[in-house]
Amino acid sequence: MRALRLEMLADSPLAFLETLAQAAARPHEAYRRRVAEAARGGRLAQFVADPGGRARLIGHAGGTVLPEEPGETVIFAVYVTPEHRGGKLLAELVEAVAAWSRAHGRDQLMLEVVAGNERAVRAYEKLGFEDTGERVPHPVLPVLTELRMRRRI
Repeated sequence: MRALRLEMLADSPLAFLETLAQAAARPHEAYRRRVAEAARGGRLAQFVADPGGRARLIGHAGGTVLPEEPGETVIFAVYVTPEHRGGKLLAELVEAVAAWSRAHGRDQLMLEVVAGNERAVRAYEKLGFEDTGERVPHPVLPVLTELRMRRRI
């Protein structure tokens, strides 16, 4: 999981809430705790694409719930390795989050995409997400704007 997180940040540094240096400095035990936390309960989950064998992980999507929107799952940290983009992997990861959300009584998904990342916007539109028209500052780089997209499950 640590190796995948570092790859995510190196490949798409604007898409995530920490820097590569911050993630690299975090000890392995912190990654183990996060995985264990996400494996139990209905407020946080992580899904990974594991091709099996000794191959590295090839994708990730997380889901969480914000206190102010208890009926909505926020999808975060979505990543597919470059060599696996354009196939069904993104849909499979998003559907895993959707199934988890549904199982915990939430019927709406929300995600944020950096404005200008048209490839991501198009990919999410193909999965049924719609631009809500809401714009928010990027949580780490406030000079950037993120657009919100939502989808009913």
